[in-house]
Amino acid sequence: MIKPKLKEISLPINSELSEFNKHFKEAMHSKVGIVDLITKYILRQKGKKIRPLLVLLSSKVAGGITERSYRGAVLVELLHTATLIHDDVVDNADKRRGFWSINAVFKNKIAVLMGDYLLSKGLMIAVDGKDFDFLEVITNTVKRMSEGELLQIKKTRKLDIDEETYFKIISDKTASLLETCCLIGALSASKNPEYLNAMKIFGENIGMAFQITDDVLDLTGKSNIIGKPIGGDIKEKKITLPLIYSLNKVSISDAKNIRKIIKNGSSNEDIEKVINFIRNNNGIEFALEKANQYSETAREALKIFSDSPSKIALETLVDFIMNRKN
Repeated sequence: MIKPKLKEISLPINSELSEFNKHFKEAMHSKVGIVDLITKYILRQKGKKIRPLLVLLSSKVAGGITERSYRGAVLVELLHTATLIHDDVVDNADKRRGFWSINAVFKNKIAVLMGDYLLSKGLMIAVDGKDFDFLEVITNTVKRMSEGELLQIKKTRKLDIDEETYFKIISDKTASLLETCCLIGALSASKNPEYLNAMKIFGENIGMAFQITDDVLDLTGKSNIIGKPIGGDIKEKKITLPLIYSLNKVSISDAKNIRKIIKNGSSNEDIEKVINFIRNNNGIEFALEKANQYSETAREALKIFSDSPSKIALETLVDFIMNRKN
């Protein structure tokens, strides 16, 4: 199977993405020198822009792209950028997409305030546009993302995450934002409750598939491709689905030994032991099967919409998520 590329997926909205980039650059601008300096640095870091892509494709599928669609796309990308900056502070990360992180260049205090600035800019755009339905969606998302992060931190300390808790964490931390992208996109184009619900389900499920495959890539990817060392989650003592499944398959004493290695070890040898344990207990296969179930639910949600290049692009995006290498 030929792996789809984001460039091909974005073809139905190429001109609209260019228009979004103008709106986003304008939204980032500030008359305060240091803020403008940091925003220019952020704009140099070319991410995949999956979130605005989702907003615009969802808009087009649900009825058509409007000015509200652009405001929604800018809002979610500002929120996403703000959370990345805050995440780097929390994780003490020095690099982001091959660039030095904001906290590495400008220190933690400025990075935290910059994240706050971007979030407030997004909320102001929604208020100015009287997009109060967007505000209702986005504030709930921020709450869920914060709760998910805090729950993960708490559970990481005890190394006692079960499947139910894992799914709750990734639903709140990751899937909630992709769900928001699709819902805001649909809201900008339609009031049809069935369309809104379908896009909400689509976003939630591709978000779950995205995070599970991300967790698998941490165990199987090449460090030079994914931009971080293999087993980074293990080193940070994050318990993800492949490991949870594997721990449940062995005796209590064997599981205890693996937890002990994770708790006390961070050497390459320790990480390799844990990865081999996961492989030997089919943890990776189990996680990929779960991700596939979520991706199929996402595809099913799209059946309500008429066939179009944008609908095909969303279906292809599911393939992209399931087949990505980074």
